[in-house]
Amino acid sequence: MSDEHAGDSGAAIPPTGPRNALTDVAGLRVGHAGRVGDGWLTGCTVILTPDMGAPPGPPGPGGGTVAAVDVRGGGPGTRETDVLDPRNLVEHIDAVLLAGGSAFGLDAAGGVVEWLEERGRGFRIGPRPDQVVPIVPAAVLFDLGRGGDWRARPDAAMGRAAAEEAERAGPGAPVVEGCVGAGTGATVGGMKGGIGTASAVLPSGVTVAALAAVNAAGSAVDPETGALYGEPNTRPPADAHAEARRRLAAAVAESARRAEVARHPPLNTTLAVVATDAELSPAQAQKLAGVAHDGLARAIRPAHLMTDGDTVFALATGDRPGPAGATPLAAALVFNELLAAGADVLTRSVARAVLAAEGVDTPGGRYPSYRDLY
Repeated sequence: MSDEHAGDSGAAIPPTGPRNALTDVAGLRVGHAGRVGDGWLTGCTVILTPDMGAPPGPPGPGGGTVAAVDVRGGGPGTRETDVLDPRNLVEHIDAVLLAGGSAFGLDAAGGVVEWLEERGRGFRIGPRPDQVVPIVPAAVLFDLGRGGDWRARPDAAMGRAAAEEAERAGPGAPVVEGCVGAGTGATVGGMKGGIGTASAVLPSGVTVAALAAVNAAGSAVDPETGALYGEPNTRPPADAHAEARRRLAAAVAESARRAEVARHPPLNTTLAVVATDAELSPAQAQKLAGVAHDGLARAIRPAHLMTDGDTVFALATGDRPGPAGATPLAAALVFNELLAAGADVLTRSVARAVLAAEGVDTPGGRYPSYRDLY
């Protein structure tokens, strides 16, 4: 994909950041952990927010990152999402966990919380530096049994490993895409899904970026043309598309034959994080998470189904000034640019995840990638 191109309105889309990744938002770190083989096909991804250090003085929040969440799918699996309601006490978080394993995978958050507590990061409860409660919102996707073993799913040790990997990678590091982390066992429309990420730098200098773990009941591919909804330039020749559809149908039938859940409808969920270095209030961050869902719906059709748990987290590190203007309307128009960019980078993240994915053949199912088929 090019760094600059035209959107549906014909307006120029801002250029990407230097890595075209979530880590173009300064201070964010991304780490993956997963396991493949011997019945395993699952993993988790941790996004660490900048460590600003807990301020001295009475109990209260540390210097974390403003966060919000918007859940649109009918079957979500989440932890610590109610705390992100703008009406509630906590406004800052220390990390976000995305994981496979359905509800079982939420156990991975415990490993991230313990790892952060050991470093004194979290909401300060008492006067001592170690008296903290790390705030780690989490969401999970369904990949149970895809590697062959129904009981192979992320746990606290895997969550800790992802947090450690994020620390080792450091802020600003490239983000590995494809079948890693929470995308290890992901699928989309019968094809292999995975992790994708993208960024944009607005004329103001503000960066907006996203990371998606693409695991959808819907499809990322236009059934008429074979092009990715999120990247129309991928349109293949008609004969190649016809052959790809035949091969995908065969793979889906084979996966259904192998899977322990073959008699049930597909259970999925796409998870995403959209972030900016602009200063946003919790309510503005929640608006960003909500509008970013539009980008998800442009890249996957249909989205937000009852068998999805589509969840988008929004992060705002506050390194740059937030939307402002001489009047409330002027400030709103500036904010509009940031919101539109959030949706756009999430659309591109989904496309990049599908393009980066590699096909797998396991006892639990055969999942070709887009690149395998086209």
